[in-house]
This record gives sequence, structure tokens and C-alpha cells, in this order.
Amino acid sequence: MNHIIKRLAGSIREFKKDSLIPPLFVSFEVVMEVIIPLILASLIDDGITAGNMGIILRLGLALFISAIFSLIFGVLAGKFAASASSGFARNLRHDIFYNVQSFSFANIDKFSTPSIVTRLTTDVTNVQNAYQMLIRVAVRCPLMLILSYLMVITINPELSLIYLVLIPILGAGMYFIITRVQPIFEKVFKTFDRLNKVVQENLRGIRVVKSYVRDEYEVEKFKDVSKDIYGYFSQAEKLLAFVSPLMQFVVYAAILLVSWFGAQFIIAETLTTGELVSLFAYTMQILMSLMMLAMVFVMITMSRASAKRIVEVLDEESSLTNPEDPVFSVKNGDISFRDVDFSYSTDAERICLQKINLEIRSGETIGILGGTGSSKTTLVQLIPRLYDVTGGSVMVGGVDVRKYDLTTLRDQVAVVLQKNVLFSGTIKDNLKWGNPDASDEELIRVSELACADEFIQHYPEKYDTRIEQGGSNVSGGQKQRLCIARALLKKPKILILDDSTSAVDTKTDAQIRQALMTEIPDTTKIIITQRISSVEHADKIIVMDGGHINAVGTHAELLQNNPIYQEVYSTQQKGGEE
Repeated sequence: MNHIIKRLAGSIREFKKDSLIPPLFVSFEVVMEVIIPLILASLIDDGITAGNMGIILRLGLALFISAIFSLIFGVLAGKFAASASSGFARNLRHDIFYNVQSFSFANIDKFSTPSIVTRLTTDVTNVQNAYQMLIRVAVRCPLMLILSYLMVITINPELSLIYLVLIPILGAGMYFIITRVQPIFEKVFKTFDRLNKVVQENLRGIRVVKSYVRDEYEVEKFKDVSKDIYGYFSQAEKLLAFVSPLMQFVVYAAILLVSWFGAQFIIAETLTTGELVSLFAYTMQILMSLMMLAMVFVMITMSRASAKRIVEVLDEESSLTNPEDPVFSVKNGDISFRDVDFSYSTDAERICLQKINLEIRSGETIGILGGTGSSKTTLVQLIPRLYDVTGGSVMVGGVDVRKYDLTTLRDQVAVVLQKNVLFSGTIKDNLKWGNPDASDEELIRVSELACADEFIQHYPEKYDTRIEQGGSNVSGGQKQRLCIARALLKKPKILILDDSTSAVDTKTDAQIRQALMTEIPDTTKIIITQRISSVEHADKIIVMDGGHINAVGTHAELLQNNPIYQEVYSTQQKGGEE
């Protein structure tokens, strides 16, 4: 727990001052509130009972001023507490998001996207609320409790014994409730991850949902998760519902006991009427402080699970880090795989790549072919070091990729992934991800190479055309061509196209390939595809099968000697004829 507190405290930063001010104002507020019953007692005894109008006016004015000051101090405490907690939450979200940006694919796979979203939203909000209560309510309640009880002892030590009996009853009851509520809230936040996952999947695949008429199925999935959250919250609320009756029992018991014994003390003339009224006020202050303190513990209990989840992300270190003395220059596009093994998990039986040996010369065009699950994508993801090899080494430009500065390596290895992603903004904004300083002429040039300029020119706003989130307002083929243009803008030494022309027609595919061969001859080009026509003119074609390299050769060589290649070619030829 100490580590969690220390880690979260690092996100307070510039809001330390705003965090220290609320306890100060709260202290002044409590002092004013404790003084008010004393003034009230004197007002009743020395003013109203004695019929002294001068004292009534003076003490009435003192009551009014005390109440005003209490209000001012309370408002100021609330203002700075809100600023401190909001700033703390802002910094916390920034720290989480910043750390997530450094994550490797393996780190992201570990947490999952919905889980990270929940931590950035729900969990941070819980911690923010708990922090606001800590710097305000958690200071106010103990201070109010102590000062009010001291005043009760000062007024009548015998009556103060009532509280020594009732306070432990309330405390024990609250402890019982809190210890049972905490595990439930821990389950709630894990269920929120599931809820986010269901919602995200539905929104991302809404077109598929509509086309397959699976609306009811998706609704049922959502209802199941919502039902679980409802169940957990109902269970927690049923337990928390006992707080109010318990509080009322203790309050009424305190009032009755103070009234009974107080009346006897008044008859015995050891207690005045004003003092008895002030005791009622202090009774409410003491018991309300206890209840609010219990609520603080409930909030802290809720936020503990959230705080733990947040710190898990903050403490997570990328599995891919720069070496101590990194290489900042990529000599050329030579690629070498030397006895490469790779697995996404530590389970040796679930190895994806095994004993991969491969030599690719700079400027070559390489085709990679293979069935689903043959680890084609996994193979090329090792080149820009999106994952680290489990065994062996991957060399780029004669240097192990683990020795490069990550930014330098990835600037020189452009990857157009299988799942193309465009971001909300203009076409120009999306293309400039490849090079923020690119001129309009360069944008047009790479778009021409990727056969994207032809459809961009048909838009009224051309390169200033707005792209919606995820590229939902452009076709799959257009999205692929824009992503290829974006990659070309990096002017990489290695260009990897992972099934990046699957949504374009064969004519456009051929035009793109021809442009790449003639315009960037010195760039190593790796094309992953399911279509033989896309790689038949490549310098070498690699056939993958079950995480192994089954064969390497030209189109003619493989067509003559490799059964897998022959089968794929035959199937596609028949399909083409039909």
C-alpha cells in the first residue's frame, strides 16, 4: 500500500500548494463551528434566561460573524480541494497515457485496450474523489470529533462517558460494513473492463452487427454484463443501507441519554439549559463526524482497487527498451534472420517461429506467402522490433535490431499493417504522420505512387478532405492506398506491406508494385499477400508453413519444386478462370 500511495503522490506535482491549503481552511472552519455552540450556550443562559437584551445582541452578532467565517472558510477549502483533486486527476491521466505510449505490443496485449480505458476513466475518477475527501473531509472529521469531545468534557465530564459507549458501537458497525463492501467493489471494476470491451467491440463492428442482424445478440451480451454490475452494486448498496439506521440508532440513543441525564443535572443545578443545548449540538457534530469518517473509509475502500489498477499501468515497463549506447544510423536495408525463435507467451509449446534463417539484400523485393496462422505477420513484426525475439537475432543493416535506438530503427522500417488505421483529421494530416515537415509536392508525389492521388483529386477539398474516426468515410481500398502513401513519406530503407493491397483491384495492385520497383529501387520491399500475382515478379518468394520457412525461391523455381506454392497457384488460376 505504501508503494501505491508513493506512486500516486508523484502525480500531484504543481498542485501540492492547492493540496495543502484545504486542510488549513478546514481547520479554521471547524474551530468556528465548535465555538458556535459555546456562544449559543452563553446566549441562552446569560442573555435569554436573564433577559439581558445587550448580551443577546452582542452574542447574536458573534454567532452571525462566526457562521459567516465558517461559511467563507468552507467555501475556500472546497475551492482549493476541487482544484487540487482535478489537477491531480489530470496529471494522473497524463502519466498513464504517457506510459502507455511507451508500451510494446506485448505490454498492450497484457492489459487489453478496454482495461486501459477503464483505468483512464472510471478508476481515475474514483481516485480523484477519494483524494478530494482526504484533503478535506478526512481532515475535518477527526478534528471536529476531537474538539467537540473536548468541549463536552469541559462542559460536563460525566455526560462525556455516554459517547465512550456509543462511539465504539458506531465504529464497530461501520467497520463490519466496510470490510464486506470492499471485495465487492474490487469485482465491480473488473466487470467494468468487460463492459467497456463489449461496448467497444459493438461500436467498432456495428456494420457487421447490422449486416448479420445480430442486434439482439449484442443487446443480450450488454445486458449480461450490466446485470453483473447491477448485482454487485445492489449487494454493496444493501450493506451500505445499514449505515443510515445504525447512525440514527446511535444519534437517537445519544440524544435520549443526554436529555435524560442532562435534565437530572439541571435539576441538581450542575448543568445549565444553555449548556444542555450546546451538548445536543456537540452530539450531532461528534456523530456526524463519525459517519462522514466512515464514508471516507468507504470511498477509500472503493478507490483502493482503482488505485492498485492505476499503479499496475504506471509501474509497467516496456518490454522493449533502448540499449545503453544505441546505434543512431541504419546503414542500409539488409535483413538477416539468424536462428530466430519467437513466442507470444512464455509457454515453450506455443512457439510461433522456430529456427528461422533468412538473408535479404538491400533493395530486393521479397514476397511472403502462406496460409492463415503460418506466422507471416509475426515474422515481419520482428524487423522494426515491435516484438523481441525469444531466441536468435534479427539484423538490419548488419546490426542487431536490439542495439538500435528504437525511434531510429522505426523511422527506417516503414510498416503498413494488416489492419490499416486512419485518424480523425484531414487527408493531409494523416499523410503527414509519415513526415510532419513534408511539402504539398511530396504529399502529391507519394500519393501518386500509391495510386491514391486519383481519388483524392475527385474530392472538392482534395487533400484537405476530412477523414472521420477510423477512416469510416473512405473505402477499404482507399484506406490501404492512403496508408501506403503515408509509409512512403518516411523514405524508409525497408518497406513492409502486410496484405496492404488486398482491398484494391489487381490492376491498381500492379500499378502500385510497378511504382515501388521503379521509384524506390534501393528500398527493401517486403510484400505479405495471399495473391501470387502480387509477388510473382519478386526477387525472392518465401513460403511459410506452421511457423517455419518451407521454401525460398523465385516464382518459376517454386512453381516447379514446391507443392504448397503449386497448390496455391493452381487454386488461384482456377478461381481466375471461373
